[in-house]
Amino acid sequence: MADKPVPKPGHFLPGGEGEQGLTGAQQQSQPNQPTSTPLSAPTTRLGGGTPETPPQLSGSRIDSRRTTLSGSRLGPPPADDRAHAAYREVFHPQPIPYVEQKRSKGLVALIVVAALVVIAGGATFVVKLLSSDGFNVNPMVTPSIRPTGGPTTNEPVGKGTPDADIVGKNAIYAAGVMPVTKCQEPAFRPTSMENVRSYYQALIGCMDKAWKPIVEKAGFEFRTPRLIIYNEGDETACGVQKDLALYCQDEQGGSATMPWQELVEQYPKNKAAVRAEMAQSFAFVYGVHVQNLTGMADAADNLADTAASKADELEAKRRASLQAYCFGGVFFGAAEASFPLRGELLRQWNSLIQLRGDERTKDKVRDHGSSKSLALWMNQGLTTTNPGSCNTFVAASAKVS
Repeated sequence: MADKPVPKPGHFLPGGEGEQGLTGAQQQSQPNQPTSTPLSAPTTRLGGGTPETPPQLSGSRIDSRRTTLSGSRLGPPPADDRAHAAYREVFHPQPIPYVEQKRSKGLVALIVVAALVVIAGGATFVVKLLSSDGFNVNPMVTPSIRPTGGPTTNEPVGKGTPDADIVGKNAIYAAGVMPVTKCQEPAFRPTSMENVRSYYQALIGCMDKAWKPIVEKAGFEFRTPRLIIYNEGDETACGVQKDLALYCQDEQGGSATMPWQELVEQYPKNKAAVRAEMAQSFAFVYGVHVQNLTGMADAADNLADTAASKADELEAKRRASLQAYCFGGVFFGAAEASFPLRGELLRQWNSLIQLRGDERTKDKVRDHGSSKSLALWMNQGLTTTNPGSCNTFVAASAKVS
């Protein structure tokens, strides 16, 4: 018996060859069968018509108004499609048009010359402003359009104040007498590093309260000094130190930089001397802080750095140092009732002044003042309580020896 041929694909589907094999009775027994039509694609065919889609959901209701796809992958989106516009704005923004700019030949030559200077000698140099196509060209700043309509000038905006006037005619001298200040001697005794820190921190609070109104009345901004307590041999803003009370100018404005170890060692041996040392040395450091606030510290350094001789340089340094001692005396004169200097404490105070004189130091460098000059300016501050009495920069040389 021969095998029958295998039916081809679609043989038994409606409209296929197998349908012809049905009897008429079989066809009549299926009255509800649809007429033979091709299968519909599940998605729209390329280039074909767009079939009707089911209604789209909008919130909890069915939105039957939108019945066609928009912006699908099957073709370009409509021109007013917002989703497509937002996509292009983020991922395909319009390119910035290129506008060719002319470069000045003079500027190119200047840059080449500058490069040659660096390569040849590695020297530091300053490039002057060069006019080019309406711009001020300076490699150190952003180019800016040259103003028009009026003459230009390279004159400074204002007049600078000479260093000699900053120290000799400073507004702090006219600020008036320091009012009576209530400041008791801090109750912290130098028996530990933390006690020394607490003593100076309390003294800073008193001096801030006394000096702030005067500094601001003179037209300067007031700020409190930072306090640094260092161990011997520590690196500070003033370098590696050994048992010296210092005022160090740094990026943060200025700091009272104070030692502590020798104070703790000497306190059991001579309590009054150590108490006088702490008060007097800190008053001097704070006096330098006042000079810094009023611009006199920098001006005094400039005068010393540009002195005609070594003797003039040392005299400029003595004037600055003696003024700081005088400012310290102003504070203790104003606080005399609450922080009295009398009895053994006063005797130790005066003894320290004698010991601090340049002629009594080991190196004998004449940069702080003799014992006689120290006593003169310290007492002047104590008795007058007026910063105006501390103008050492206009005093005769004999008074700043």
